[in-house]
Amino acid sequence: MKTILIDSDVLIEVLRGRDRAVLKHWEELGSSDAVLLCSPVTVAEIWHGARPKEFAILDALFASLICVPIDLEIGRRAGEYLSRHHASHHVELGDALIAATAAVHGAALWTGNRKHYPMPEVEFF
Repeated sequence: MKTILIDSDVLIEVLRGRDRAVLKHWEELGSSDAVLLCSPVTVAEIWHGARPKEFAILDALFASLICVPIDLEIGRRAGEYLSRHHASHHVELGDALIAATAAVHGAALWTGNRKHYPMPEVEFF
């Protein structure tokens, strides 16, 4: 069984419905046995830009995912990623938390922004 952590940019594309490749993968995953995760960071990033008329759609979208809490292990690993990659790759806190969540849970990260994740421990979908 495959576990996939879905990044904000992918969920935004799913919501927009314009990128056929993203939508095809989304549909395939929906009918597979894959476990689909998201981070509270992703939830915050998407809700930040949401308008009230989009709230019901967002509720349905996030109900289809498992939101993994940020715990001590994820926080520590994210801090290590920031120490290693902030100066060289400009890694920010949100991306460090998402990368740490994927690594800790053994999930492949589905993102269109691979350059934000230079950590060798991160596997991509």
